[in-house]
Amino acid sequence: MSKKRDLAGQRFGRLVVLYDTGERKNGKVVWHCRCDCGNELDVRSDYLISGHTTSCGCYNRERAAETHTTHGMSRQGEQRPVYLAWHAMLQRCENPSIKYYKDYGGRGITVCAEWHDPVVFIDWALANGWRKGLTIDRINNNGNYEPSNCRWVTQKENNRNKRSNHLITFNGKTQTMAQWAEEVDIGPCTLRYRINNLHWPIERALTEPIHERK
Repeated sequence: MSKKRDLAGQRFGRLVVLYDTGERKNGKVVWHCRCDCGNELDVRSDYLISGHTTSCGCYNRERAAETHTTHGMSRQGEQRPVYLAWHAMLQRCENPSIKYYKDYGGRGITVCAEWHDPVVFIDWALANGWRKGLTIDRINNNGNYEPSNCRWVTQKENNRNKRSNHLITFNGKTQTMAQWAEEVDIGPCTLRYRINNLHWPIERALTEPIHERK
């Protein structure tokens, strides 16, 4: 007959084994355990050792509630657009099979641990300026998705912060080409042509007025 393995004091998932109940089921020792949530229950030794039972059932109930909450946010109500923004953010950073992964997760951009919970992300969004039509933007384009580095902006503002934007410095001020075009009232295509095709110096490209055709 094999020697009984003493499990008293050992932890299995959320369960801590307290003592041998003296009961046997199918030849297996039944141990009395306490769950981290406070509930106590009796569990067979083979269920503990194999990982079959790791809580009193509270873990499965919590997962079911979380799944229900997330599913509800993904389908209806005011929170749906924020949920979709959360989902897209995770996909960009953690799903190598999508098109934009190389520009995010592929560059080492990550989503902070707390924002892996959609409820936490949505609470932050609603408290920090989200409204319909805005998109999430990283202030430091090389930084991660986290509260200190994110804000809600229009798509136009978001486009200005893209890594691929051509930045121009003139008179000590640095802006994207689109921002300079707007500031000096020159069409962005015209400004791009002056710089990229005609190779004008920045000062001339930004200051020379457009001459109307006669």
